[in-house]
Amino acid sequence: MLGLVPMLAAAFLMAPLSAQDRTLPYWASLRYERVNMRVGPSAEYPVTWVYLRKGLPVKVLRVREGWRLVEDHEGTQGWIASSQLDPARGALVVGEGLAEVRAEPNNASALNWRAEAGVVSRLRTCRTGWCEVDIAGRKGWMNAARLWGSDPLPGDE
Repeated sequence: MLGLVPMLAAAFLMAPLSAQDRTLPYWASLRYERVNMRVGPSAEYPVTWVYLRKGLPVKVLRVREGWRLVEDHEGTQGWIASSQLDPARGALVVGEGLAEVRAEPNNASALNWRAEAGVVSRLRTCRTGWCEVDIAGRKGWMNAARLWGSDPLPGDE
């Protein structure tokens, strides 16, 4: 019975990691407020960048053991430990000016609020040029062109 507990704990911890082993490239997001990007796929490599934005979307380009080569919205590439990534999709508001968040996926629907460039959201679903976002618990629809992380990739389910 005592041997079963460690096996169940290991299975629970490995489930999020195995969810990240899929066709490349795919979207993921940063799991924690502070995440290190490294030059290579090991903790021995130097840190090149420290992200301070939980939920920030990244594009996963390569997989090597417990590491992922990722690219951020500025095109910066580096290695992040897979345990630091969340397989849930995030999105980053990009572009000039405020982005409109609407009640339905069309320009004629009610305007819920506006979001500034740089705001991070959870990406719920996308269709016909619109994506449903969740920004700090507030949900609505945003034009997909204003969201980095909204493009469909082969590894997204």
